[in-house]
Parts: sequence; C-alpha cells; structure tokens
Amino acid sequence: MLWLVPHLFVDARLLDAAAPGLRLPGLQTLLGRGAASREPALGTEAAVCRALGVAQQRDWPLAPMTLEADGVAAGDDYWLRADPVHLHVMRDRIALVDPRLDDLTHDEALALASAIQTHFGVAFDLRVPHPQRGYLRQARPLRLNTTPPSLAAGRAIDATLPRGEDAAGLKALLNELQMLLHTHPVNQEREARGALPVNSLWLWGGGVRPAKPDTPPPVYAAQADCRAAAAWCGAACEVPPDRFDPGMPASAIVILDTLETPARLGDTLGWREALRQLERDWFAPLVRDLGRLGAPGLHLLDPVHGQSIRLRAADTWKVWRRPRTLSALAC
Repeated sequence: MLWLVPHLFVDARLLDAAAPGLRLPGLQTLLGRGAASREPALGTEAAVCRALGVAQQRDWPLAPMTLEADGVAAGDDYWLRADPVHLHVMRDRIALVDPRLDDLTHDEALALASAIQTHFGVAFDLRVPHPQRGYLRQARPLRLNTTPPSLAAGRAIDATLPRGEDAAGLKALLNELQMLLHTHPVNQEREARGALPVNSLWLWGGGVRPAKPDTPPPVYAAQADCRAAAAWCGAACEVPPDRFDPGMPASAIVILDTLETPARLGDTLGWREALRQLERDWFAPLVRDLGRLGAPGLHLLDPVHGQSIRLRAADTWKVWRRPRTLSALAC
C-alpha cells in the first residue's frame, strides 16, 4: 500500500515551531520500524502517475490525461496544462502561493482565455473546459521540463518555471501575458470585490496521450488532478475514508493531503492540528493493525520533500526497534 502524505517531512523551522508537546506514538512507531530513504521529489501529481504505471515522457503527461477527464479528446497532439493562477509579489521574491483559484468562475476563465487568444492569435490554442484547468495545444512536442503545482506552491517561481530547450520562448510569452492580464476587466472586478486577480498561467504536465496501464491499482484521493489521472487509467477511485480501513486493498494508493495547505501558508498551528488528526485517524489505527499488513507492506512517501519510509510485513514484528521522531528525518 502506498500512502502519499505531502508535507509530512517539513523543514526543521516549521517542525521546531509545531513539535513541542505534540504526541505522535503511532507515526513514530512506523518511522522507527520502517526503512528510511530519499527519493526524487516529484510532487503529488507525478507520484500518482508513477504509482498508476503511467510512463514518464519529458514531463509526466498529466495534461492529456486530465483533458480527456474534462471531456475533450486529446488525440495525438501535445498538450500543456495552462492553469489560471495568482503569483504573489513578496518582499524578496515572487511565489505561487495558492495554486488553485477555487472562486474563479467559468465565465471569468472564458473571458480571460478569449482575450489571450485575441492577443496572441490562432497559434495560441488555449482550451478552458474547467475554470481551474486550462490547456495549451502545441503543434509539436516541446522540449520542456515543468514543475507541478504541488511542488511549486510556496516556492520562488525562479526555481519552478519551465526549463529546457523550448523554455525561453514560453517565458517571454508569459511575461507578455502577465502585462495583458494586469488590466483586464475580469481582474479589475475581482480585485474590487477582494478576490485574487489572475495574473499568470501555470504551465506544467506536458505530453502526448500515454499508453494506459493494464492493471492500475485503486486510488483514494480527493484532489481533482489525481482523481482525473486515476479515472483516465481506469482505476477504481474513491474519496479517502475518514480513518484507516484495514479492508483497503493492499495495492491501494492513498493520498492524505490535509497537511498541504497549512504547510504552504506557513500555518504552524494548522499543520500541527492536521498532523494530530492524521495520527488519530490513520497512523495509530494502522499500528494497531500492523499484523494484518500484507506482503506488499506500506510505502509512506512525502512526494513534495522526497522522504520515504518502507515498512515490510516482517518489520511489523520488530518491536525492539525504537520509535523515531519526525525531527530525525526533517528536511
């Protein structure tokens, strides 16, 4: 079983502020009995693709998969996600603070897309089947590496913008696009009512439609992109239950993302409370049922920080292994 828990292994500064008096006996038992290792920090979306059996292209091809989940045939074209976002100008950097503008209406998204296409012409083939998800079709596959929102959120954009041989042209386009969006009436109306303006598009997840895996594992996820990837692969997909269920299939992918928002916002108390709930509802119940852990065992992974714990069935009986704290594995 794979549990993806983004922002479980946070940086030492957040952990030091949140940890005093925080009791996590279930999680510490799992950390102590399992084997720790480092993995590439792919982001939640890419980690789900890998676990489902989707092959990586230059990027992990989320765009054609979620496009089809949104009801548009991807065909054989190359697609790039082009999601409306707000880039926050801070004192020393520009950051993607909130990767999803949940209050953006479809009419607003269509109006912005129309202005963008009018400005750039037919070469900028932008589709907006959903207000939070835009798609850019390209005549040929781009030589590009991008950063998924789960990995980019909260970080300075200089380190997360597209990279590769075709990146320079896209960055120039984004600069021009940001100037266009700055004065658009949709954004002026949003600012007037206290909503965040759309001041850029986040380009990520490029690729052509990949081959579908033969037997994808079941997925428990609430996040829209992960659910769309599961649906496209033909995997059974449900929202995670309120607490650990020993009857979950041993091959399941479970995404527990309640730490994500407070970690991104630097909300120490919010992250601490979300972790307490994970301990109560997931980690502690699992420890009580470790004897039922099947042959695949448990793979506990923070896909944002790349810290991994693998707990095999035989490890569950190694009670002499001392519990290990989160601080011992802090990033």
